[in-house]
Amino acid sequence: MHAIRIALLSLFLASSPGHANPWSEVPGPSEGMPRSIGETSAGCIDGAAALPTEGRGYVVMHLERRRNYGHPSLVHAVRELGEKAAQGIGLLHVGDLGLARGGPMPFGHRSHQSGLDVDVWFDLNPGLHARADRMRSNIPAPSLLNSAARGLDYELWSDRHIRVLQAAAHLPGVDRIFVNAYIKRELCRTVAGDRDWLRKIRPWYHHDDHFHMRLACPPDSPACVRQEPIPLGEGCDSSLDWWLHQHPALPSKPSEPKPALPSACRTVLADP
Repeated sequence: MHAIRIALLSLFLASSPGHANPWSEVPGPSEGMPRSIGETSAGCIDGAAALPTEGRGYVVMHLERRRNYGHPSLVHAVRELGEKAAQGIGLLHVGDLGLARGGPMPFGHRSHQSGLDVDVWFDLNPGLHARADRMRSNIPAPSLLNSAARGLDYELWSDRHIRVLQAAAHLPGVDRIFVNAYIKRELCRTVAGDRDWLRKIRPWYHHDDHFHMRLACPPDSPACVRQEPIPLGEGCDSSLDWWLHQHPALPSKPSEPKPALPSACRTVLADP
């Protein structure tokens, strides 16, 4: 047992760029009480729960990645959203949550580290996963943008997308949801009646084939670092306009170093 701890701690200390990623190698969650630690882009999770790979209203995609873990409140939120989707919206195709103990992934995300993030595809077709292989790894998530990538493809966009985003925004604990700016614009243009939930829908780069749902820090996680509060209002103002204009390409620069993980993550990783 002691040897296992030493080996994992050595991997933790060697987890800088150019070294193997120990977080993707652990066999399962740690046995501590559930708690999110650190930031979504520099953290980990103790006592993570596994989202079953399929349930009412949802299926998990890319099972080969083993990224269906998160804080129990996140797992509950996905299952609750699946229940709502089953009531006439469609079938949720769930992408990545996080690794069994959170932490940085070897590819694909900078966030998703503290057990509070999940990606959900915009393709709600119940027959989609029937064409998938055993690990559901061969089906791509289609974009909702048109061929010019300057607006939505209205042959794909539907009221069901509005309904699933509204349902997600109303889930307890959901802090914000990232979507493509053109999707946010469409919501601003067309949603009538209750619009308070639009405040949680935030424009971000890409996110044209899925939405990214993030929970706030749970009450059981004092070491979880809260994000800055989202601004007041619907977000349908000049702040959205900025995203809809072309911007000059930024000059190339060296990639930023990965932020250091909280020291408590060493214990989480070393848990045998």
